[in-house]
Amino acid sequence: MTVLDPIELEVLRNALTAAAAEMDVTMWRTSRSTIVREMLDYSTAIFDANGNNVAQSARIPQHLNSMGYFLQTILDRFIPADLWEEGDVIISNDPYCGGQHLPDIAAFRPVFSGGRRVAIVGTLCHHLDVGGMSPGSYAANATEIYQEGLRIPPSKLFAKGVRNDVLWGVIAQNVRQPVAVMGDLQSQIASLGVGVRAVEILTTRYGADTLIASCSAMLDASEAAMRAAIRAIPDGSYEFEDFLDDDGIDVTKPVRIHARITVTGDRLVVDLSGSDREVPGPINATLGSTSSAVYFAIVAAAEHQIVPNAGCYRPIEIVAPEGLIVSAQHPAPVAHRLAPGHVLLNVLFGALAKAIPNRLPAAYYAVSYVCSFQTMESSGARKVLVEIEVGGCGAHPDGDGASAHSFGMHNNASIPVEMIESSIPITMIEYGLAPGTGGDGRHRGGLGLRRAWRIDSQAASFTGQMDRFRFRPFGLDGGEPGAAGQLELVRDNQAQALHSKISNMPLRKGDVIRLVTSGGGGLGPPGERQESARRRDREQGYLAATLPGESRLPGE
Repeated sequence: MTVLDPIELEVLRNALTAAAAEMDVTMWRTSRSTIVREMLDYSTAIFDANGNNVAQSARIPQHLNSMGYFLQTILDRFIPADLWEEGDVIISNDPYCGGQHLPDIAAFRPVFSGGRRVAIVGTLCHHLDVGGMSPGSYAANATEIYQEGLRIPPSKLFAKGVRNDVLWGVIAQNVRQPVAVMGDLQSQIASLGVGVRAVEILTTRYGADTLIASCSAMLDASEAAMRAAIRAIPDGSYEFEDFLDDDGIDVTKPVRIHARITVTGDRLVVDLSGSDREVPGPINATLGSTSSAVYFAIVAAAEHQIVPNAGCYRPIEIVAPEGLIVSAQHPAPVAHRLAPGHVLLNVLFGALAKAIPNRLPAAYYAVSYVCSFQTMESSGARKVLVEIEVGGCGAHPDGDGASAHSFGMHNNASIPVEMIESSIPITMIEYGLAPGTGGDGRHRGGLGLRRAWRIDSQAASFTGQMDRFRFRPFGLDGGEPGAAGQLELVRDNQAQALHSKISNMPLRKGDVIRLVTSGGGGLGPPGERQESARRRDREQGYLAATLPGESRLPGE
């Protein structure tokens, strides 16, 4: 048995975290597409020899909490551990092989010492396009996964260091922007190489036995911290629910997300069986995607900081019968799997706020506002742009919510306007905060944003995958809900309201797509807001008339 010195353990933990961060920087510096290089929609992590996440970069929570699920599924069902060899790189993007949606390609590479596997390094990258019905692979009218793009089963892209050129060619032949996509995939391979070298250096310095034992100790420490955090929550059951506007196919039918959290000692059960069944449209989520939201919510709600790794998950049980909107089964479409994921996170916060008041925020914007454009020139040249917009954060017990700020399950940056306009024939004619969109309260919800794209090419198409146009982000403790989102087409100076989910809408030169994203919910009665804060709101232009939208408060 290897005896670990506490200081040495902490050194190794930070060294592994630094290695994941170095992998992160490698992706950023070598990637090709704006969605990776500018929006930073990728993640890196290091796993122990059995596929448990032990260290991660500060990137996308939705990725990081689900990469281990993906890896474990591959090990259990597709490529057993004894078939992984030095120099192998295993990739997949299949939601029904452990993934989330097709644009997210995961890549894993084992690390060996003296012929013994000591770790696995991994990257997950949101690619610009993986084929399918719509540019950007976010078709809002897909009704089965076969329409959403190229599905890559768990496969060896590299075997003993030798590239599988057939698989490489299959991917390149089935995407709309092969130079960007294959460049980003090569960036993932380079990042894996950096991770392998970092772990090998640690193994050489400390020994394989020490590294393996330290990984186990890190998981145990996070489990103990999570159990302590759960014990601090009063025993009992706490429920909440919220709704998605619709699935894009039946636009008259809202979709319910319901959670019951039961705390017993140091165990916590999240029962999602009250949620609606999976739907025809592509807003379903697999259990791998859903579990990511659950783990994030519990870690975020903890009173003290917990080192995030797979050990945190052990005291948490998720109940989700097959075939729900949060546990979709093949061949349900899942392109916008974060639609239920974001709402679920708000629902979990709403339920936990009943157990541990004065700690959690009101609802944030709770949707990824995905805007996908394809421009087409008379020469036949085509280019793809995918943007994921954010909105206002919910007010929290200590102050107002942040405005137009990435929150919750994603951690994306905004693509610079100059980068968009220099790479694709589109001009950004509006970009700023949307006054009046934050919910009123003792503490005000953050503002959404206004963003507008003008088409400068001869023709184009637009696909939007959005929500929160009907059900507004709720307030807490008497706070008002945030404003709903809005989308419109402006053509010949005439504005036409658009639905939140739209696929391949033809555009022509001069057309403008304008988006207003939802604001965050307020916290506490509006009458308790300090006059100095109201004066500041007026001076800064935050108090324009609230945009229209459904005012129902979920959970009441």
